[in-house]
Amino acid sequence: MKILVLTNLYPPHYVGGYELRCAAISEALRARGHDVQVLTSNHGLKSGETTAEPWIERTLRIHGYYGHPWLGLPALKKLELHNNETLRNAMAFHKPDVVHVWCMGGLSKSLCLTLQRSGVPAVYDVSDHWILRSLKGDVWLDWWNRRHGSPGSRMLRLLWTLAGVRRRCDPLAPTGPVSDIRFQRLYFTSARLRELTAQQGYDVMHGGVIHCPVDTSQFKGEPVTRAPKNWLWVGRLAEDKGILTALRALLLIRPSFGGELHVYGRGDEAYVTMLKNFASGNSLPVTWHSATPPEMPDVYRAHDALLFTSEWEEPFALTPLEAMACGLPVIGTMTGGSRELFRHGENALTYEAGAATELSERILQLQSEDHLRTYIARNGHTEVHKRFAMNPIVDQVEKYLCDSIPS
Repeated sequence: MKILVLTNLYPPHYVGGYELRCAAISEALRARGHDVQVLTSNHGLKSGETTAEPWIERTLRIHGYYGHPWLGLPALKKLELHNNETLRNAMAFHKPDVVHVWCMGGLSKSLCLTLQRSGVPAVYDVSDHWILRSLKGDVWLDWWNRRHGSPGSRMLRLLWTLAGVRRRCDPLAPTGPVSDIRFQRLYFTSARLRELTAQQGYDVMHGGVIHCPVDTSQFKGEPVTRAPKNWLWVGRLAEDKGILTALRALLLIRPSFGGELHVYGRGDEAYVTMLKNFASGNSLPVTWHSATPPEMPDVYRAHDALLFTSEWEEPFALTPLEAMACGLPVIGTMTGGSRELFRHGENALTYEAGAATELSERILQLQSEDHLRTYIARNGHTEVHKRFAMNPIVDQVEKYLCDSIPS
């Protein structure tokens, strides 16, 4: 297959797991012999800097995200024209069989309409809330189609329409409403994310589900069956990640808790200070750390159990997958895509998000019940290596792309 990957960011310039997953799967498809070309933004490049990889073109422009400025309408028009011309040129040069669209946060959503008009099959990998949250807020498409706005904005739109600006611009940088975008071929990282997106009025329930993979060549280890002493928490230090619930749970069982909680992550300075003050003020056995992505496999292997306390609708979190791949038993919430991974008492212990008392009971249960701890650690380890390793996930993506190309 000739595949053109369209994405907002691409490593080494990235902000999270979505971009890393895009790179891992794109490079796995290249390794299988597919002709993969990547079209992404110039985010992270210094002025005049070019990319060294001949199969990666970093020439799209980001609007309003990742520190890039929000533009006035004349400058935004230039950006939209540039991005759409860049996409058309890439498609004309590479002649892809399919365009594999990843995260569009900060990119021109008019590109979706340009793809639609091209007739080339497009497959959307939806691993975060960009359709649900940012599609209708696209500044360019919204400006052309909003019914309200300031008198000056309405007057300019009327004048541009009467003067033929919209008619001339639309073939080059589409101005149609978001409702014109059709996601004929797409898959989500979880059924829950698909459901949430559909609840916002998008016709996506026909989409597939392909979960996130974990690199089991790096995240590996034997199932941990010993009584946990070194407990691990990994993630962004923010309210919606539930770290405060973990601390409150430890406070409830402080006399009976026989270990330490090691917290790995960063966050807003004021919030982190509050967390540290709560832990120290209550004499909780908690230490605070950070690690780079390459260091994380060793971090997992140095611990005995993971607390996954997320309290928001995460599409499909990688942290519990990585921990289970390294053999750790996991206690986690059933928010978002996690309900498609965890089965209470079989491959994890679960509790209601935000319920510190129930979490404290699960911690004591995992600490004291040897047979249960061994059972869930082994089941979780086996399941992740079988279902969520890179090869079976790439198999699913490869098949979905192939099936999207007319025979």
